[in-house]
Amino acid sequence: FENDVDEVMERASAAGLKAVVVTGTSVKASKAAIAFAEEKAKQQDKLGMFATVGVHPHDAKTCNDETRDVLRALASHPKCVAIGECGLDFDRNFSPQDVQREVFEMQIKLAKELGKPLFMHCRDAADDLCEIVKRNQPLGVEGVVHCFTGSMEEMRRFVDLGFHIGITGWICDDREGRSEELSAVVASVPEGKLMIETDAPYLTPRSIRPNKVRPWRNEPCLLPHVMSKVSEARGETMETLSEHALKTTQKFFGI
Repeated sequence: FENDVDEVMERASAAGLKAVVVTGTSVKASKAAIAFAEEKAKQQDKLGMFATVGVHPHDAKTCNDETRDVLRALASHPKCVAIGECGLDFDRNFSPQDVQREVFEMQIKLAKELGKPLFMHCRDAADDLCEIVKRNQPLGVEGVVHCFTGSMEEMRRFVDLGFHIGITGWICDDREGRSEELSAVVASVPEGKLMIETDAPYLTPRSIRPNKVRPWRNEPCLLPHVMSKVSEARGETMETLSEHALKTTQKFFGI
């Protein structure tokens, strides 16, 4: 988005979005996310601009003895609304699993210390993630499993832990039964625990057809396409879904 970020934000506002949360995935990216949110908030007032601070499991291997203190300092910024993206990814394993576990638990403790919600990533690691969370209970903070693509059982386990479920354009992808399977899960997510997101620039909604008009990247203004599939899955109107999803998201991030 470096070359057209102002246009991206204009399109987001025109699509009806109220705010944007930029995700930090490493120390470097977290610094950039905070700086971006601060800068763009000064330049315009149509969109609320916020950021998360954390280390993604792919980047866990980059952490050192100073990482926790650096994250703590960044998270003290008023534009930081959550700790993350943190968690476990045992699918790609770009960082060793023991390192992922250690870095995730470090960020849980940091979130508890600072009173910030957890913005989490989980791929093929639900058992380990739940185990780590349980041994750190009571958390005293909210949490969301972002970009959820798991099973009904996993969703219920996360909700039983008090977590929210974040749904992205994955629900718009009808390849290999993805949309059908996730739609069945989404229908059972309790109101007040459902959050809807883009995961931009990834997961451009494949429900945008024909293919030749589908944008080459995802961006915030495409969120209504995700909401349309979610509302269909839940048997809710877009208006009803928008109302409770917005309320849930604002409460979660404190914005």
